Amino acid sequence: MNLELSEEQAAVKELARDFTEREIVPHAAAWDRAESVDRAIVKKLGALGFLGLTIDEEYGGSGGDHLAYCLVTEELGRGDSSVRGIVSVSLGLVAKSIAYWGTEEQRRAWLPRLTSGDAVGCFGLTEPGTGSDAANLTTRAVRDGDDYVITGSKMFITNGTWADVVLLFARTGGAEGHRGISAFLVPTDTPGLTRREIHGKLGLRGQATAEIVLDGVRVPASAMLAPEGKGFSVAMSALAKGRMSVAAGCVGIAQACLDAAVDYAGRREQFGVPIARHQLVQELLADIAVDVDAARLLTWRVADLIDRGQPFATESSVAKLYAGEAAVRCANNALQVFGGYGYVDEFPAGKLLRDARVMTLYEGTSQIHKLLIGRALTGVSAF
Repeated sequence: MNLELSEEQAAVKELARDFTEREIVPHAAAWDRAESVDRAIVKKLGALGFLGLTIDEEYGGSGGDHLAYCLVTEELGRGDSSVRGIVSVSLGLVAKSIAYWGTEEQRRAWLPRLTSGDAVGCFGLTEPGTGSDAANLTTRAVRDGDDYVITGSKMFITNGTWADVVLLFARTGGAEGHRGISAFLVPTDTPGLTRREIHGKLGLRGQATAEIVLDGVRVPASAMLAPEGKGFSVAMSALAKGRMSVAAGCVGIAQACLDAAVDYAGRREQFGVPIARHQLVQELLADIAVDVDAARLLTWRVADLIDRGQPFATESSVAKLYAGEAAVRCANNALQVFGGYGYVDEFPAGKLLRDARVMTLYEGTSQIHKLLIGRALTGVSAF
């Protein structure tokens, strides 16, 4: 793998950095306090092609490779991980799944809208009683003539109240476990579908996280994505790539921690000198820097494998596990550099720590990824 960015990749990174500095960084603290990102950001992301990365231009996408996608999600994560989540889910989980699994009709219907920002997607897998145990979800879709009728609920759904379409997973037929799950594209204005935004989150406060309830939601059979019973494969393939996106977002958080801590350490004086001159402060900064580089390289490895058509699922788990835990360490170390001021939301350290903490929980907890890595190493399932 050549670690030098191409001219196109460097240009994409610079574009994302400029956008983040101009459109996200000045507003991130206010959005966090208000528990709401300005929805106008979606169209701005679409206008720059950030919602269409890796999607064919034929369907409204902006093309590019997965490393370019990582560069953009890293920069967005550096500015505000709530914004990064919009792209990771609407593009990374939903649009990419439609591009890979969808019929030509489904691609034509949804991809131009999703890539432009005219529509937003959400990923309806997690339920109130099934997080890590996704194969045992209880939402059901019952065949009724040419339709399916869906009943159940989903929890902690990113973009949930903003979304125009849900990539929804429900049990069809009588098979238990992952074999009985199918995927559907469900417009959120379908009768019987209601949404409730979840407030009071520890972090990612600006993100529209929701509970979705489906009470007799009727969709045509043509809304099914992939063959019946293949829904779990759709979900797992989406999450394997999605974990790379989350890892890239974690790199962004870690980089924001490094930038903020180095800047503060150079300005804050104690004992008559900037605290950057104190060895133990330098140790904190060094630890952050090492975590940033290690997490970035692990994430770039996943992008390289995907772009070369090589297996990447285990490497994606490695990157997500390391980057998620590293983001928490980096934020904690940055807060230590800031001292008491790190506990005040006029400074960025507290928000970075709160936003980092969920990274060890969603799209596979750290413990789940350790099990996946262990199974890949030994060939023995721990489940």
